[in-house]
Amino acid sequence: MDTDRRWPRSVFGVGTDPDPRLSFANERTFLAWIRTALALLAAGVALDTLTLPLNHRLAQAVAALLTLSGCVGAASAWFKWARAERAMRERTPLPAASFAAPLAVIVVVVGAAVLSGILR
Repeated sequence: MDTDRRWPRSVFGVGTDPDPRLSFANERTFLAWIRTALALLAAGVALDTLTLPLNHRLAQAVAALLTLSGCVGAASAWFKWARAERAMRERTPLPAASFAAPLAVIVVVVGAAVLSGILR
């Protein structure tokens, strides 16, 4: 009888358990990405809610970009956690970061858009 009820089975159903420190580090990384996603969501809501000296369309566009980035960031965090955990269980190389570079570009674009809107 299989007593291992951990989910998702696509991750925990393969390989062997890695050193718990590695799994905990992977979990902390996941939580850090979730925290970043929540910050992006909060920034999008704040930008849409607060009255700032910005063009209304620009504020809505930037708020939508931040909100969408937060949603994509949360989903990306989940998939990155699963890929890394599975790689550790199978003793294969860890996957490369996939959302860090696009996130940096989004933050620079949002910052430039807000700054240019305020300085006009």
